[in-house]
Amino acid sequence: MKKRVAIPVTNGQLSEYFGECNHYEIFEIDGKLVGKKEERFPAGTVAAELPEWLEKKGITDVIVYRVNSKIIKLFASKKVNLFVGVPIDSPQKLIENYLQGKLESDEKIIREITYSTI
Repeated sequence: MKKRVAIPVTNGQLSEYFGECNHYEIFEIDGKLVGKKEERFPAGTVAAELPEWLEKKGITDVIVYRVNSKIIKLFASKKVNLFVGVPIDSPQKLIENYLQGKLESDEKIIREITYSTI
């Protein structure tokens, strides 16, 4: 099954905050093979508009570190998989971990997001 995975990037690493990045690196994946990679710049787009922007780009999965709980709900409504609390690393390393099923969430970040929704 083909997938398109987006990673918000700042200074060559996963951005600390979703929506506050320099660009998105988008990887096309077919099975375990990475096809085309592209960079996209959502100029003038606010964080709440990003789930729709990414959906229009055909994104199936997004890897993030921190994200507002309201944004999580927007992604859920778009049926885009969201990997939250993933430790900051290079996009290439994150895609390797994604392909190997080794993405792990930081429990502290998950608790922080969970408690902010109460």
